[in-house]
Amino acid sequence: MQLDLFREIIVDNFAGGGGASTGIEMATGLSVDIAINHDPAAIAMHKANHPDTEHYCESVWDVDPVKAVKGRKVGLAWFSPDCKHFSKAKGGKPVEKKIRGLAWIAVKWAVAVKPRVIMLENVEEFKTWGPLNKEGYPDEKQKGKTFNSFVKALEALGYQVEFKELRACDYGAPTIRKRFFMVARCDGRPIVWPKPTHGNPESLEVQAGKLKAWRTAEEIIDWSIGTPSIFERKKPLADNTMRRIARGIERFVVNNPKPFIVRIGQTGFGRDRLQYELDKPLTTITTKAEHCLVTPFISAYYGETAASEVRGQIIKDPLHTIPTANRFSLVTAFIAQQFKSSIGQKIEQPLNTITTVNKANLVTAFLTKYYGSDIGQNLNEPLHTVTTKDRFGLVTIKGQDFRIVDIGMRMLQPHELYAAQGFPSEYVIDKDYKGNPYPKTQQVARCGNSVPPSFADALVRANLPEMCVENSRYKRALV
Repeated sequence: MQLDLFREIIVDNFAGGGGASTGIEMATGLSVDIAINHDPAAIAMHKANHPDTEHYCESVWDVDPVKAVKGRKVGLAWFSPDCKHFSKAKGGKPVEKKIRGLAWIAVKWAVAVKPRVIMLENVEEFKTWGPLNKEGYPDEKQKGKTFNSFVKALEALGYQVEFKELRACDYGAPTIRKRFFMVARCDGRPIVWPKPTHGNPESLEVQAGKLKAWRTAEEIIDWSIGTPSIFERKKPLADNTMRRIARGIERFVVNNPKPFIVRIGQTGFGRDRLQYELDKPLTTITTKAEHCLVTPFISAYYGETAASEVRGQIIKDPLHTIPTANRFSLVTAFIAQQFKSSIGQKIEQPLNTITTVNKANLVTAFLTKYYGSDIGQNLNEPLHTVTTKDRFGLVTIKGQDFRIVDIGMRMLQPHELYAAQGFPSEYVIDKDYKGNPYPKTQQVARCGNSVPPSFADALVRANLPEMCVENSRYKRALV
């Protein structure tokens, strides 16, 4: 391959599965020139999606910047050093100096080849980077000392340095992931922070049309998969999981209901057929039962929590930050309206005549209960003990009675999580560059470790417009 010694190149350190590289390609239309990562599994995914990139599967410390660039000038060097020793999710475990000091590699590159622009991504707590005490824990008295030294080291090399926290949902990704970003440049041009393109649907900017509304969790859900009933599983769910679901039903369905119709039974998924509000006309009725009334929410699993705590969210909001292990499940409370005249039908038959009152339900009804270890009961049984608080799942919406007839649950699949992170739909996540299958656990791990591409896209467009194009092979699906 012939090298272009006159074109500035782009280097992605800690490249992982390719989140930052993908965002950079969205902006520039070109694959990053060099990608470095010590994890063979991450490099395998990166190679599958960025075959034109020169890959280094080794420690960032073992790569000689001068030899790697081969005389070419570096326009952008991106760094996403391991964040787990700064993250709030780290807990109380002692940190490792070797991992905690990975960010210093940016200074090494600045000394060796002086990239025109350096961008660094990490967790918010990166600013607290400081010395460790004798026990290996961060020294609270010296919090932020090493971070300040890091900034001064770049400034001493002629870089202007600024840093800021950004949220992915403000730039078109349907996740609330919040990250620390540092931009350093030595070309005399000003550092530019990208203006948000999306915002809270209730904000004046969105209502005035100045910003687009946040993309939400509902649009990344693949409704064609369905949600199996939690009461018909071969292996019953754990008690704690059932309690989480019950608390979620109480908070997101009973106390805050907004049911809508979801079309099911077809392959693929997309925003155009995710949901239909109750006050909108129903889509064409086919010979299969393809409509059901549901109130879904996302249940999150982050270790043991207090009995009163609800770890979850409605699907109208952007998805919460995606970790390296799959912690998200889709819970759907199927709701049927109370009525007197109809006795129902079999699901394999064409849907009965649609009237002005919704009378279609999906499965046998039961009452769900929210106390103790018990979860629910069949409607044919005498009502369980009535307490001083309302514990039974009969829902009233806008003056009309509904009942919960089933609860379905499934884990979000990797392609849904990648969509939430803002990856293009064509991004290859299930096999490596040789065609070998990529296990789901590794798919999810790469997703949780990844930089939402919209971050890199926005930052590069703001600071390196001379390197950017309007469109690339990855469609900018930041609608």
